[in-house]
Amino acid sequence: MRIAFAGTPDFALPALRALIQSEHEIVGVLTRPDRPRGRGRQIAPSPVKEAALAHGLALSQPETLATPEGRATLESWRPELLVVVAYGLILPPSVLELPPRGCLNIHASLLPRWRGAAPIQRAILAGDEQTGISIMQMDSGLDTGPVLLERRIRIDRAATSGTLHARLAELGAESLLEALREIVAGRAHPRPQPTEGVTYAAKISKSEALIDWRASALATERQVRAFNPWPGAETRLNGEPLRILAAQAEESAALAQPGTVSAIRRDAIVVRCGAGELALTELQRPGRRPLAARDFVNANRLSPGQRLG
Repeated sequence: MRIAFAGTPDFALPALRALIQSEHEIVGVLTRPDRPRGRGRQIAPSPVKEAALAHGLALSQPETLATPEGRATLESWRPELLVVVAYGLILPPSVLELPPRGCLNIHASLLPRWRGAAPIQRAILAGDEQTGISIMQMDSGLDTGPVLLERRIRIDRAATSGTLHARLAELGAESLLEALREIVAGRAHPRPQPTEGVTYAAKISKSEALIDWRASALATERQVRAFNPWPGAETRLNGEPLRILAAQAEESAALAQPGTVSAIRRDAIVVRCGAGELALTELQRPGRRPLAARDFVNANRLSPGQRLG
């Protein structure tokens, strides 16, 4: 098929690479305009743009697709199908109707659970035991289109949004090629999403990453995992921000104010929560490198009875 691709961040790269190596013809790539990135906030291309240029693919970076000018290049490519992966622009009806075979989206959840912007983080925060990839035929709603193919994976106890992101990006690429084979063979049968079990994955805000030690240890552990690598679960030590990069919930009947350091072990700094305790195993101060708990204690004054937060 003649396929156009629309994507912007790292999550879209495995799917783009899979298409490049497939039998399909990539007629062009859409990505967001260059934006300020990194600490220096210098204008930089998206990961998808860099990959497209490296492979000599036609490229367009419209600010919007809602105008004839914005979609003119896409129309000139005459794609049979548009594949969309974390593109970042809403597709108007004129674009959804443009390719004869429609628009396919790779979504990182088991739809209709976690429609929206942050399905990976929301699944971890909610304590979901599994997640996956949905290959969806796009319509005008927010991730409401019929699903062509679904693949599931377990969310293990050590998974962070970063590690899960990487696994789902690769699974999405594999699932996309499988869905395309079904379409070419005429075996694709999109199924409407069920009306029950709909949840929405709202965009993550930095304020959500601030730890409230009155919450349970298990909920706080999930917060740490969901916000690693961004924006990073955060507390305060001696009035200074302190990021918690890895931690594990433990049961405990000890009585102490939430946020109190109850023990310093060889492998962890143990902090009392509203229910249970949280063993902090990797921490980071502003502008410093991440440290294992043992190294952090050696480099910073910390003792049982101190309060975080």
